[in-house]
Amino acid sequence: MKIGLIQQSNTASRSENIAKLEKNIRTCASQGAELIVLQELHNGLYFCQTEDPVVFEQAETIPGPSTVSFGKLAKELGVVIVLSLFEKRAAGLHHNTAVVIEKDGTIAGKYRKMHIPDDPAYYEKFYFTPGDLGFEPVQTSVGKLGVLVCWDQWYPEAARLMALAGAEVLIYPTAIGWESTDNDDEKQRQTDAWIISQRAHAVANGLHVISCNRTGYEPDPSGVTNGIQFWGNSFVAGPQGEIITQAANDKDENLIVEIDLSRTETVRRMWPFFRDRRIDAFGDLTKRWREE
Repeated sequence: MKIGLIQQSNTASRSENIAKLEKNIRTCASQGAELIVLQELHNGLYFCQTEDPVVFEQAETIPGPSTVSFGKLAKELGVVIVLSLFEKRAAGLHHNTAVVIEKDGTIAGKYRKMHIPDDPAYYEKFYFTPGDLGFEPVQTSVGKLGVLVCWDQWYPEAARLMALAGAEVLIYPTAIGWESTDNDDEKQRQTDAWIISQRAHAVANGLHVISCNRTGYEPDPSGVTNGIQFWGNSFVAGPQGEIITQAANDKDENLIVEIDLSRTETVRRMWPFFRDRRIDAFGDLTKRWREE
């Protein structure tokens, strides 16, 4: 499978961001990418730095404008595209939703972000209802895609459940970065933890992991914080956690990489974690905490 990851900086102009995405999608397709992954909430700025009811006007239905426009592009270029949209399901009911567009322009499936953060500069609970579609991979012409979103990438349970459902690859559209008051050592620890966690998902499940993050600086409209410097570092890891390709942290970049999905079979034969799981002893995982 040949994959394109589009890591880009965004502005307040949605039309400019979408035009930039289209140009980058065409570039990736011209280089042979069959699957193209976009970053989280790619049409605009990362609006969750504040809680503003006006922002709900940016939400769209699925199907809707983005699935139609990117669907036409997918059909023209013959590629599968992973979108990340602010979904309006009903009045007062919204989700952070990844949509997979098939090569013929149709919607192959979608995933609603399950883990919703609520931290300074990441006030997502104000906007998004937790997903209700479970951890179900999306079957496409290029394979069975286990699509998760950003904050989901910190949870090994989510990766495991996608793998158990037959995902051939894990995909994480992402928007994560540094708050400028953190010192350089802390910034490095945060980035390392982010990469290590996802590489661990690759190892534990014997799968390739595709992580597509945004880059660039976006100010906090409220002025309460110093804004977010998105740290880029989009990457693809192999089934043993090896980094196959990785973008810089400070610039727009398209990554093109070819992966061999048959390596999952080879690695799982050597490291049979699924064989040795003690599923008879895992019942407490469904508890919030084990009291003494």
